[in-house]
Amino acid sequence: MNQPLFLTPVFQERIWGGTALRDQFGYDIPSDKTGECWAISGHPNGQSTVRSGEFAGKTVGELWDQHPELFGNYDSPVFPLLTKILDANADLSVQVHPDDSYANINENGELGKTECWYIIDCDEGADMIFGHNALSKEEFTSMIEKGEWSDLLRRVKIKPGDFFYVPSGTIHALCTGTLVLETQQSSDTTYRVYDYDRTDADGNTRELHIDKSIAVTTIPHTAESVEPKVDSRDGVTITTFVEAEYFTVHKWEVNGHASFIQDKPFQLASVLSGAGTLRVQGEDHVLEKGMHLIIPADVETFEVEGQVELIVSHV
Repeated sequence: MNQPLFLTPVFQERIWGGTALRDQFGYDIPSDKTGECWAISGHPNGQSTVRSGEFAGKTVGELWDQHPELFGNYDSPVFPLLTKILDANADLSVQVHPDDSYANINENGELGKTECWYIIDCDEGADMIFGHNALSKEEFTSMIEKGEWSDLLRRVKIKPGDFFYVPSGTIHALCTGTLVLETQQSSDTTYRVYDYDRTDADGNTRELHIDKSIAVTTIPHTAESVEPKVDSRDGVTITTFVEAEYFTVHKWEVNGHASFIQDKPFQLASVLSGAGTLRVQGEDHVLEKGMHLIIPADVETFEVEGQVELIVSHV
C-alpha cells in the first residue's frame, strides 16, 4: 500500500460532555453532551474506519486482523493503542484503571489501562484530580467510607501544553473546562470511586466500583515525573513526553519542511493545530486540524510541510 491511513473517528456521548469537539475541531458530533472522540481505535466499543483508498470502510480492528504487515507484524492479539480527544465540560468521575493482570482475570480478557494526557486547552485556573493522600489500604478504605473526599484526593493545577502520565492504579479525574488528547492502552475498563452523587436525565446515579477500586489502586500514590526531551532539527521540533512500557508519545511542531524515517512498526498521528501536507512516495495528503491517521510499516520515509502541530505515538 505504502500510503497513510486517514481515519473517521467515533463519538461517544457522556454525562460530562459538551460541544468543544465541534467548536474547536469542527466535528459533526451527535449531541451537546459529546464527551469523547475515539480518534484512532480498534476497540470493539468504538472502531475508527479508514476514510479512503484501498482499505476505505475497513475498521482498524479488521486491518489489524487481516493485514498485520501494515503494522510491522507487531505481536499483539488486538490493536494495542487508543487515541481519544476528551471534552470535560463537567467533572469526570473520580476513577482508577486496572493493570493487564487484573483486567485479564476480572474483565473478560480486557487489557489494563495505562494512559496519558496532553492538555490541549483548559479554563484559566483549571485543575484536575491526580493521586490521593492515603498511606495504607486501610486508610484509603476508611476515607472512602467516610466520604472524606477533600482530604483524600490530590488536586493539581493545569495549563495548555501540560502532559501527564497516568499508569494503571492511579486515582484521577479530569475536571470542568478541560480539553485533552489521551493516548492509552486499548481498553474501556474504568472503575468509578466517586461521582459527586450526581444523577443522569432519569434521576439515576451511576454505578460505583468501590471494591475493585480499592483492589487496584496504588497505595501510597506514586507519580512519575514527566521530563520532556526536546530535539530540534531542520523544519521540526520534536518533544518526547514519555517513553514507557505501552507507548511513546511525541509532539511534532513542523515549521516549513521536515523529513522523517519510519523506524517503528507503525505510528499514530493527530493534527492539533495548523495545516500542512504529508508527502509519501511523491503523493501529497492534506493535513488539517482534527485529522487522525496511521502511518503504516511500509511507509519507509515521508515528509511534512507547512505550519502544523501533531501528537504522535507508537508502541
